[in-house]
Amino acid sequence: MRKNLYACISAIAFMVLVVLPVRVAAQQPRYRLVDLGTLGGPHSYGEINGNGIPLLNNSGVVGSFADTASPDPNTPNCAVPDCFLAHAFRWKDGVITDIGALPGVNFSAAGSTNARGWMAGQSSSSIIDPNFGVQEGRAVLWKNGNIVDLGDLPGGTESLSVYVNDSGQVVGFSDNGVPDANSFFFFPTGTQIRTFLWENGTMRDIGTLGGASAVPGVNCSGQQRNVLVGASFLSNVPNTSTGVPTVEPFLWKDGVMTDLGSLGGTIGFAQCPNYRGQIIGNSDLSGDVNFHAFLWENGTMNDLGTLGGPDSEAIWINDAGLIVGSADLPGENLHDAAVWKDGKIIDLGTLYGEACSRGRGLNARGQVVGGSSDCRNFLHAFIWEEGGPMQDLNTLIAPGSGWQLTNAFNINDRGEILAKAAPVGFTPNDDEDLGHLVLLVPCDDASGSSCGADSPGSSGTASPQSTTQTVSSAKSTDFAPRARTAKENVAVWHAKFAKQYHLPSPPHK
Repeated sequence: MRKNLYACISAIAFMVLVVLPVRVAAQQPRYRLVDLGTLGGPHSYGEINGNGIPLLNNSGVVGSFADTASPDPNTPNCAVPDCFLAHAFRWKDGVITDIGALPGVNFSAAGSTNARGWMAGQSSSSIIDPNFGVQEGRAVLWKNGNIVDLGDLPGGTESLSVYVNDSGQVVGFSDNGVPDANSFFFFPTGTQIRTFLWENGTMRDIGTLGGASAVPGVNCSGQQRNVLVGASFLSNVPNTSTGVPTVEPFLWKDGVMTDLGSLGGTIGFAQCPNYRGQIIGNSDLSGDVNFHAFLWENGTMNDLGTLGGPDSEAIWINDAGLIVGSADLPGENLHDAAVWKDGKIIDLGTLYGEACSRGRGLNARGQVVGGSSDCRNFLHAFIWEEGGPMQDLNTLIAPGSGWQLTNAFNINDRGEILAKAAPVGFTPNDDEDLGHLVLLVPCDDASGSSCGADSPGSSGTASPQSTTQTVSSAKSTDFAPRARTAKENVAVWHAKFAKQYHLPSPPHK
């Protein structure tokens, strides 16, 4: 009997040590890498309208922008760092299509894709803006193979589409030509910036919370009709501490604008309403020195906290209420990707001991994607699922692709991932956003034999070029904490808006 018992225990131990790992390994996701290519130039680009917005829909359609083979005639006032003329594209089933720009030699970019495959974004026009001396920017919509110029609000010269929802409504912003000295906080137009809702040829100014200007937030998973969020001035009187009027997040629903409040400070911004009526965003704390991620629901703004450091950021929420973003660690200005679930924060960590990471995309299944970084540039794209560690997406594709996956933006409900890839050996540079967009398509073969990558440049573009630049690891001493002043924090918010949305700046002298 004892001998049989030992045999039974040994068999169970063998199953735990050998069979179970094989089973777990078989469940590891594998992906086929598809290089989306370019429109003839060297690079394709990611999120022009910032974090938390789908460029990839659940049908596998991608909308973004890429270099053409033509140089930008506005050099050195180029729309992209390499000074090629970039155009919006639509990618579907292995085919990338230039969806054009407004008439003339103009830049364009798609910044959102809805369930129908419609895309909203921006295009320069052939009209010179009298305020900037450069081509005016226009909010545009691409649908059914055509580009629609949405125009500006009366008196305006600049506009931009942030996203298009599934019912075909476009949300964006436009100036209206009315002077506003405080608008520099959002964008350096010198005139009021107003949020618009466009539908069937009509652009509607949705108003403000009392001040001169208001801007929209992005819409990640909730695609409700007549529901949008953003940030608005409460008045036109600057605060002494920050130098700008109080900015608070708003909800606009069926024509009614609601002030969502704050976490004690005077600057806040909302984005991503979901179908449960939950809204995420970021708000300053009292003193306007630090900001925290928040969750607003049922009339209450809840502080989501941090990982012990000063700041946190919420980027995406799904309809189950799962939230992803990043949060600072204690003692140093370093941040990790974070997930908030049921009021608790989960630290996702980093890859290879890198100093920082950020969660950037989320689907209905709770799968999270993003990038691990040296706190300056994303170096390794990751995926995370509850109960498991952060996984480097580079280890889940077939070797020999020629690409290093640096950052992942979107993951749809089919599990397809839109990511950025840099040529192997090249040091990624987020400010220049160099490389190609790639789509990672789940495949079932755990061995990876049927999960081969498209060969580099397979979309009719040049192969990636390797360089000898070296990736430098971040040292903790590089990120020693230093308390910001309120006005320095305003500069942080201003830089966030400037990077998130691309409006013209004065020409180079």
